[in-house]
Amino acid sequence: MRRLLCLLPLLLAACSSQHAAPAADIPAMQSIDTVVGTGPVAKPGDTVEVNYTGWLYDPKAPDHHGKKFDASQDHGGTFAFPLGAGQVIKGWDEGVAGMHVGGKRTLLIPSSMGYGSRGAGSAIPPNAALVFDVELVSIK
Repeated sequence: MRRLLCLLPLLLAACSSQHAAPAADIPAMQSIDTVVGTGPVAKPGDTVEVNYTGWLYDPKAPDHHGKKFDASQDHGGTFAFPLGAGQVIKGWDEGVAGMHVGGKRTLLIPSSMGYGSRGAGSAIPPNAALVFDVELVSIK
């Protein structure tokens, strides 16, 4: 019995270390223009074509860019979607609107405007805030 009591703290520590830390979140959407384009402005109803890279938000990482989870270049090039149609996460519909073609913008997206409590597969945990670097390539 005494041996079991001595092992109990080690077993509890091992079990607790298997649980991942909760995902970091932010209180509000932020759009940061890094390059203001000179082309037409994207508005709801337009089909936009973008290059993007997505990271998990990390409050301690430089520019809050945590682990990379996706990029348009990983899929062979640009990504097109109808702006404002709800076919992408809300943070994208709101964050890409108003960009000029040729512009680059960093989007800090709270979980409520991303994938929320459901997360997305194994890459995006529940309640995770996201960071996207987006370049508006064209408006179709």
